[in-house]
Amino acid sequence: MSLFEKIDHHRLPSHIAIIMDGNGRWAKARGLERAEGHREGVSAIRKVVEAAIRASVQTLTLYAFSTENWYRPAEEIDGLMDLMVYAITKETADLKKNGVSIASIGDTSRLPVKVREALDTCIRETQDGRNLKLVIALSYSSKWELAEATRRITSDVIKGILKTEDISEETIGRYLTTSKLSDPDLLIRTGGEQRISNFLLWQCAYAEFYFTETFWPDFDEEAFYKAILDYQGRQRRYGKTSEQIESDK
Repeated sequence: MSLFEKIDHHRLPSHIAIIMDGNGRWAKARGLERAEGHREGVSAIRKVVEAAIRASVQTLTLYAFSTENWYRPAEEIDGLMDLMVYAITKETADLKKNGVSIASIGDTSRLPVKVREALDTCIRETQDGRNLKLVIALSYSSKWELAEATRRITSDVIKGILKTEDISEETIGRYLTTSKLSDPDLLIRTGGEQRISNFLLWQCAYAEFYFTETFWPDFDEEAFYKAILDYQGRQRRYGKTSEQIESDK
């Protein structure tokens, strides 16, 4: 019996974010080049997207490439960029057919033109999708995002559009790249590491964290449903006591 059958569909995480880690180590363990791990990682994305649709998850955000990843060897970066173009172009038709709308967050100005063009085309062609919002974090980091939001807020204060005394948590949220998205309910990291690596720091203030030893290329539908079941076994209190939560119910 699939773990899908055990999920309580009345208590689903609306937004799941994933740090897809372990491609390189997956390949190394098999005596393969790191590029092979990244290619297998694309297959894992397809499986998880399909699982998210089946589970009626509303938003899925994938950490595909961080600003820190620009420090990797140039050969690996070039290979990743080529793979992104190939994967985005190849998957667009299926994403559209499955009702998936694509969005991106991050400093995309640093991406090669070919990647930006492929991404823009995919976003445009899938804009009517209603089954799942798939957000790709490319050239993204929370520190970059918060610095960018601070610059924009400061600029609007100088212009008189915004008053400093009116700046609140909600104000900051409106200036983030995720302003049109709900905050993640569940953050998954594969590959055995237990840190969030500069990913959605503001947005994950009250997310539930799920860490797994499974490398990303091996993370399939059942692994995804297992993470959801683990999430459903927790009590989300948001600063309240357990007694208050039960009373609210």
